[in-house]
Amino acid sequence: MERRSLDALDVALLAALKEQPRAGALELSRLTGVARATVSARLQRLEDSGVVTGYGPDVDVAAAGFGVQAFVTLEIAQGAIDSVQRDLEAIPGLLEAHATTGSGDVLCRVAAASHEALQQVLVELNRSSAVVRSTSVIALSSMVPFRTLPLLESAAAPGAGRSAMGRRPGDAPTSGRGG
Repeated sequence: MERRSLDALDVALLAALKEQPRAGALELSRLTGVARATVSARLQRLEDSGVVTGYGPDVDVAAAGFGVQAFVTLEIAQGAIDSVQRDLEAIPGLLEAHATTGSGDVLCRVAAASHEALQQVLVELNRSSAVVRSTSVIALSSMVPFRTLPLLESAAAPGAGRSAMGRRPGDAPTSGRGG
């Protein structure tokens, strides 16, 4: 899988797909102002390079009946990352897990239909022989949902690589538009 940086057209296509996920090449061509063949070629390149990983529906797990979510930090036995990965993949309530640095080894996001069901997911997490200790925090609300477009837009913009926080003294501020 080739790695590539995105240009403004790539980001425009991704933004159009985010806004209208069912749009075909002809509609994306109209929205972005480029030829349909260009849209098709760009989308194929984005898929081939692994930037676009799918077109499935985004699912709101809370709306699907799993409104209790938590983040769980796992400390695992030395050298047990493969073992714990297999154990985690077997837990339906586990939405995602990431190997991390810091005091914990794995950060998990889990969802359940109730606090009782969440307790069962936490018990399942701790059943792994690789887990030495776990710490969980319940998510009360989502302040910023998972997103990618602001990052991609900032990288494709002129002067990319400098955010408002990373501006040098004397740099002009960017527009006040949040993302």
